[in-house]
Amino acid sequence: MLQKLKFFLIFLIPVITVYAQEQYLTEKSEDPEKTYTSQKTYEVKEFPNQFKKDKPRNIILLIGDGMGVTQVFAALTANKGRLFIENCKYIGFSKTSSGDNYITDSAAGGTALAAGVKTYNGAIGVDMNKNPVKTILEEASGKGLSTGLVSSSAITHATPASFISHQASRSSYEDIATDFLKTDIDVFIGGGLDHFSKRKDGRNLVDELKNKGYQVETEMSKINTVKKGKLAGLIAGVHPGRISERGDMLPVATETALNILDNNKIGFFLMVEGSQIDWAGHAGSTVYVVEDMLDFDKVVGKALEFAANDKETLVIVTADHETGGMAITGGSIEKGVVQGAFPTGGHTPVMVPIFSYGPGAEEFIGIMENTDVHAKMKKLLFNNK
Repeated sequence: MLQKLKFFLIFLIPVITVYAQEQYLTEKSEDPEKTYTSQKTYEVKEFPNQFKKDKPRNIILLIGDGMGVTQVFAALTANKGRLFIENCKYIGFSKTSSGDNYITDSAAGGTALAAGVKTYNGAIGVDMNKNPVKTILEEASGKGLSTGLVSSSAITHATPASFISHQASRSSYEDIATDFLKTDIDVFIGGGLDHFSKRKDGRNLVDELKNKGYQVETEMSKINTVKKGKLAGLIAGVHPGRISERGDMLPVATETALNILDNNKIGFFLMVEGSQIDWAGHAGSTVYVVEDMLDFDKVVGKALEFAANDKETLVIVTADHETGGMAITGGSIEKGVVQGAFPTGGHTPVMVPIFSYGPGAEEFIGIMENTDVHAKMKKLLFNNK
C-alpha cells in the first residue's frame, strides 16, 4: 500500500506543478468589463538623448508579455497622459507569427527574440526540428559580458526560459531549471523556486547553485541589498502574485540586476519581462491590464534612468504578442479612467510595438519580423566584441 501511495505522489507532484504554472490561462476576471479608475499617478521624468557612441556597450531588453498598443494607451490614460515609455523616440512594429502558427505563443515568441529563429509554438530555445539554437544571452556570456533575467512570473516560464534553456516543450519546467546551471548567467530574479527545490528527480538545484557561487535569496528585502557577485532570487514557489501581493518587486528587481551587471566594464545583456500583462488579457480584466502596464512602465523608467546616466546602454521595449484583442471603449485622460473590452481570451496575431532609446535605437524603426529584433541587437552588441 505504501509503495502504491509513493508511486501516486511521485506521479501527482509534477502534474500539480504544471497546473499551478498554467493556472492563469483559465482564470477569469470577476467583472471583465470593470473600469479602471486612477487612485494615484506617478511622476514621469524626461531623459536626454545624448550618448557616448553610436553602438551600445549594454542592452536592456524589456518584454511586456501580451502588450499591444491598446495596453500601452490604457496605461497612458490611467496615468493621466504620461508614461516613461514616451522617452523612446524611435518606434517600430514587430510581426509575431510563429514558425507553425499565425498566432504565436510566448515560447515561440520568446525564442524568436532570444535566438532569431521562427519555431513551433511551445518550443524553448530550439528550432522547428527541435535542435538547440544559441541565444543572445548565451552568446553575450561567451564573449565575457554579464547577463541577467528578471520576470514577474516563474523564471522557468516560457519567455525567460527561451533566453537560457533548450527544451522541446515549454512545460518541461524542471528541465528548464536544470538548464540554468549550464550557463554563467550572473543574476536571475523571479518565481519558480519549486522547480529548483521540489523536484521529482530529488535534486536540490538550490544547493547546486550555492556550490556554483550564487547567493540564493527568496525575499525581496534581501535580494535588493545585493550589489555584486552572482544572484539567484527565487521569490515564489511558482509565480509571484498580483501587484497587491508582490508590490514593487519588478522595478526593484530590475534595479538590483542593473547594479550587479554594471560591475562588468565589458558590458551586459539584461532581459526583463512584465509577465502578467498577458495574464490580464487572458482574464479579460481591464484593471489587471492597467495595474501591470503601469508596473511595467516603472521598469521602463528604471532602465531609462540607468541608460541616461550610463550613455552607453540601449533600451528596447517590445512584446512577444498581444493578448485579449483589448479595445478601449471609453475613459478619460483627465480623470485617469479606462474602460476596456476583450473579444478573446487568447493571443492575437497583430503587430506589437517596439520602442527604443539609446545608441543604436534608430535601428528599430519600421515594420520588421520579431527575429529582426534579435539580429539587430546581436549586430549592435557584438560588432566590436
